Amino acid sequence: MKIIMLGAPGAGKGTQAKSIAKKYGIPHISTGDIFRANIKNGTELGKKAKAFMDQGMLVPDELTLDLVMDRFAQDDCKSGYVLDGFPRTIPQAEALTAALAQNQETVDYAIDIAVPDEAIVERMSGRRACLTCGATYHVVYNPPKKADVCDICGAALVQRDDDKPETVQKRLTVYHEQTQPLIEYYEKQGILKQVDGTKDMSEVFEEIIGILG
Repeated sequence: MKIIMLGAPGAGKGTQAKSIAKKYGIPHISTGDIFRANIKNGTELGKKAKAFMDQGMLVPDELTLDLVMDRFAQDDCKSGYVLDGFPRTIPQAEALTAALAQNQETVDYAIDIAVPDEAIVERMSGRRACLTCGATYHVVYNPPKKADVCDICGAALVQRDDDKPETVQKRLTVYHEQTQPLIEYYEKQGILKQVDGTKDMSEVFEEIIGILG
């Protein structure tokens, strides 16, 4: 079962991807993890990716696709995978479709976790993090026992720059411009399934399981 996860930043696709991977015994693949693993292992593709990342540049689509296809070739992907964070644009999606077709393969499901922008902003701007031990909280959904203090280690909690409303809004603008067109792309292929991401995480997961069977 080959699955692509879609959704805006903060929609919860990473969390759901991990749950799907665990239930079906298939790997959860994120491009960030692939980059880190290849760089750590000093592979040729990793060295190429690192050269771009060290200059603060995005890894080119062609190289990212090579890294993704290399990951698909590993033994644990024989029964499928959950791909999270790629493709992000139509050219990436078209390149992935073409690369899979060369191996007589196709994606089975593209699952879009739909959440309105205002709910995303509320979710992400309410996040608080402990920089000392890495624990995360939410001022509404998962507040610490004492305001702005980590339950675990007692350090002060902070709002990461990525979670500030203005930053979240910018990320959403980029998402709507670049990534949302993928919804129509996979809809045309007949593999798009949408779930309501505003529900409780367990309910969203149950809805996804209902689709995958």
